[in-house]
Amino acid sequence: MTMPLIRPKRKNPVLRTRLPTLPPGQRGRVALGMTAAAAEGRFELQVCQDCGAVQYPPREACHACLSSRLKWTEQDGAGELLSQTTLAHSNDLFFRERLPWRLGLVRLDAGATLMLHLHGDVPDAPTRVKVGARLDRAGQAVLIAFPTEETPNMNDDPMLREMGCDPKFRKVLVSDGKSAVGQALVQALAKAGADLIWVGHAEPWKKIPGFDEITKLPQVALVPLDLTNGRSVSDLAGAIAGKVDIVINNAEVHRTSGVANRRGTDVARAEMDINYFGALRLAQEFGPALKGRGADGVSHAIAWVNLLSIYALSNFPSHGTYSASKAAAYSLAQCLRAEMRQAGIRVINAFPGPIDDEWNQLMPPPKVAPAALARAIVKALREGTEDIYPGDVAQEWLTRWRENPKVLERELAAGSGT
Repeated sequence: MTMPLIRPKRKNPVLRTRLPTLPPGQRGRVALGMTAAAAEGRFELQVCQDCGAVQYPPREACHACLSSRLKWTEQDGAGELLSQTTLAHSNDLFFRERLPWRLGLVRLDAGATLMLHLHGDVPDAPTRVKVGARLDRAGQAVLIAFPTEETPNMNDDPMLREMGCDPKFRKVLVSDGKSAVGQALVQALAKAGADLIWVGHAEPWKKIPGFDEITKLPQVALVPLDLTNGRSVSDLAGAIAGKVDIVINNAEVHRTSGVANRRGTDVARAEMDINYFGALRLAQEFGPALKGRGADGVSHAIAWVNLLSIYALSNFPSHGTYSASKAAAYSLAQCLRAEMRQAGIRVINAFPGPIDDEWNQLMPPPKVAPAALARAIVKALREGTEDIYPGDVAQEWLTRWRENPKVLERELAAGSGT
């Protein structure tokens, strides 16, 4: 059974910070299909559309009939562990620093046989297991065999902790604690075992319902943070950037206006200043520190979370300028992800549907409750998922966008977005 994780000791400031190392990250274009699924929390393998064979590793043609009609299909992961071994030596620097490392051979009920990583609580072969796909520190899909039933302290397994971004015993910055989502995030992170939660707040003279409650939590420390002010961001980075393990940027401005129904650019500028330029300021000041601490002990820097919107994929005309600002932020997040990956920092993007807050009060249900969104973000951190789409509306839009983005654009223009 996995031993519970012990709160790490404070780092000796005299010791140098180790440089991050990554597992081998080279993958062929075909294999990236498995990575794309794992980035959204799914385990998929190629299934031949002619003979039905399920195959691994990924290839250009079916291993049974040589057909090129292969479709990535989600698997339930049920299978049997045939054999296992424990790696005690490796020439690869990443694995050499983390030995011993369990590996196993699993035959899926679907037919394919896989070489994969073994969770520490999986018994010796032969035994039933459940296979799942996760992203490793290099951002590539790897397969892991889990016990068929939940075990105590399962998320504390050292190998699994390497694949995820569990906030347990980590220090987190939430950029806006005054919004309903921000307050729900603080509550969820505290429940998940975060060691310290810095809660950013601008305009301290504003009295927001619920804000006083989160300030009473023992893990919470309030910090002044105004993302429209570069000096405010840089001052905070100078004070805490070298200690932060996870940054969650949930600050946003949301106004319900399109292009022609509001004169001037003041509203659009305000949205862009927080939703895009605010994210940019935060990334420029905190990004280098996170990258430098990607291997800083047991609870090293591990993740960056962006609160985006499903409107970033296709503009919702009644929220037109807000949609545009989130689309810009999404593009920025893709750049940030590419830069952070070099240090093993996971960039997680949340694309919720309409949130149950004041700016969506005229939007008909279903809407995402702030607490549900916070739980989805914490779950993504634990599992190391890159992209999440919380809420029924987000899931529906995503499906329609993938089927035909031009059809979705026309439907949104006609007012049938929900």
